[in-house]
This record gives sequence, structure tokens and C-alpha cells, in this order.
Amino acid sequence: MKRPIALRWVAGGATAVAAAAITLMLPVSSASAADNLSLSGGADGSSKASGTSYGNVKDGNTSTYWSPNGATGYVSVKWGSAVTVSSAVIRQASGGGSINAWRLYNYDNGNTLASGSGSPSTISFASTSLRKLTFEITSASSAPRIAEFETYGGGSTPTTGPTTGPTTSPTTGPTTGPTGNPGTPTGSWPSSAGSVSVSGTISVSGTFDGGMRTYCCIGDGSQSESQDPMFEIANGGTLQNVIIGSPAGDGVHCKGTCTIRNVWWNDIGEDAATFLQTNGGTSYVIGGGARSGSDKTFQHNGNGTVNISGFYLSNAGKLYRACGNCTNSYQRHVVVDNVLLTGVKTVVGINTNWGDTATLTRVTVNSGAVVCGMYKGVAKGSEPTYLGEGWNTSNCRVNRSDVTYR
Repeated sequence: MKRPIALRWVAGGATAVAAAAITLMLPVSSASAADNLSLSGGADGSSKASGTSYGNVKDGNTSTYWSPNGATGYVSVKWGSAVTVSSAVIRQASGGGSINAWRLYNYDNGNTLASGSGSPSTISFASTSLRKLTFEITSASSAPRIAEFETYGGGSTPTTGPTTGPTTSPTTGPTTGPTGNPGTPTGSWPSSAGSVSVSGTISVSGTFDGGMRTYCCIGDGSQSESQDPMFEIANGGTLQNVIIGSPAGDGVHCKGTCTIRNVWWNDIGEDAATFLQTNGGTSYVIGGGARSGSDKTFQHNGNGTVNISGFYLSNAGKLYRACGNCTNSYQRHVVVDNVLLTGVKTVVGINTNWGDTATLTRVTVNSGAVVCGMYKGVAKGSEPTYLGEGWNTSNCRVNRSDVTYR
């Protein structure tokens, strides 16, 4: 018997610890079939082997199954409106490959709810309101067969019998971001409430509110990466309500996880913001906008996740790029929702060979733009190789229905 895997999650910037054991035993259900939320939902996924169907994982019939077209892939259950889920049960059919590693995540925002090794059965986590829940197989001996992907709300999870081994504190799990709905971007630019002369980098710890004044200027407006940033945000800091004038040097640097809320770049210059966190957490870009950049807008050099929502971008190369040739190579994740992009070449660029993921929803972009560009990351000093555009894969988590071209 394997010991339970324990999880820890960060919520609202503070660490919250709770036991959420993943029991690796075959479940003996004590809940009624009606408690299984999946029965009233839909299903989709990354790929399906011949003769299998996504819908087989939520039909209540363990004699049917879904299997990916290979050793890795994902399957989701989804609903037309948000439901609250606190556990999932994965029932495998015989004859398929053995799962070596997996993760369960909230497809709405890309947050990982649980992950582990071996074949899971009952997976418990903090109650989460979502519209789409995804089970991803990241490693297996060959294509596994998933007969049922059951989901349950509080109090209705099937029992699994006793667990062996101690229950310990969680170590990974969902991240809840800062509150505040940025609204839908319209493409309009804010008026400045005044100007502030900048002669050097402004260090930010805690919350810096610029009162919608224009901060200018630093650097030479070139693409040189040796320029100093206009703002340098300490771990956990927030920069908000700022218009950044031109030139802006190397824009904004986040030394750890940070929040950039309602910040506008009159000219992107080298980069609008660079994310340097190595703590595995999530940085947020909430609202705001940027224009006039020849290359990337948000550069992700560290690890963890960058979450971009309600943002407007005009005339730039890319909205986001996971560094493909930095000194240190990391697995990086980006979540993009509710953005308006005009005159861009690429929405996001990720390195699939390092396991990067991009989750995109509600993207409005100009025709001809690449939505999820896949690259092969390389060592510093070399140039990454472009591999093509990805749709609905384990790395590029975006459906064509999530994107509007205009």
C-alpha cells in the first residue's frame, strides 16, 4: 500500500495548511450515483485513441473508457455554469498502461489542485468553484484507460476504506490570486493625472499606488537588455494605477511573485515586465495595457506561473514569452484570460521540451496571429527553435472556440 500524498496550497498571499490526502486504493462507493457531478456535465480532452470517447468518462458505465492517443494526455469534465468540487475519483479500465505521474487542475485558471505519482483513485482537495476540471496524465508506461472521471462536492465523496501511513501537511496545490475584476478591455487608453520625473529605478515593497500619474523616463528606448528597470517590485509587492512613459528602460522587474494592477505602458521598449520569481508561485497582471513593442511584452525568466487577465495590447510581437535561452532553465506556466490584442504576431510562446503550459480563454486577437507558439528551449548562447502552433494539447491548453479573431 502506498502512503497518501499530502498537499499544501497558497491562498490570498498567505500560507494555508490543510491535510488533503490522495488515497491510492480502489474506492468502495458509499455515495449515490446522483452525487456524481460529472453525470450532468460534458467532457473533452487532448486526444483520444481509436474507438474511445471523452464522454465515456462520465457516462456511469465502467465498461466504456477514454484512452489518450499515446502515453500522455488529458481529459476534462465541464459544466455550463460553475459547480463546487472538492474531490474526484479516477476509475481505470483493465488492459491499459500504468500511470506513472499525473495532475488534477482547474482548467478555468490553470491552478493545480493536486498531483502525484502512481495510479490515483480518490483525490481530495480544497473545495473549488469551477466550470471545467482536468485530469492530466503526464507519464505512463503506455496509453492508460480511464473508465470514469467522477467528481463530487462537499460531503458526497465515495469512501475508500482506511488509509495507511501518516497524513502530513500539504506541499503543493492551488493558488488563489488577488481579488479585483479588471473588466473586459475595450482598447481605450486612460488619461494621465499628472507627471512624475524618474531618474533611477523605483523600488517597490508592499503596495505602490501611482494615482494614474505618468512616470517618465529612464533608459534609451532601445532593445538593450542591459537597461535598468523603472520599477523593481520586491517579493509579494504590488504596483498599481501607474502610466509608464517612454523611454521606460527595462520596464518593471518582479524579483519574486508580484501583482501588477492597472498599469499602462505608453511604449513597451525592451520589455514591459520581467518575472524573475524562483519560489514557484504565481504573479498577476490584472487589467492595464501596453503598446508599441517590437518583441515580447511580458518576459518570464523565473519559474512558477504568470496570470494575465483583462489586459489590452496593441502593436507588439508577443503578449508573453517563457524564456527559451536564459541562464537557468525552468518549467513555466502562463494563464491568459479576457484579453484584447491588436497588431500582434503571437499571443504566447512556451518551451514544450521543458514542460511549459499555456492556458488561454476569452482571447480576442487580430487575424493571422499565432495563439500558442511552441518552442524548443536551449542553453544560453543559442537560439530556441520554433516548433509550430499548438491547439488543445497538454502544453497549449486552448480551444479554437476560446479565441475570437477580428
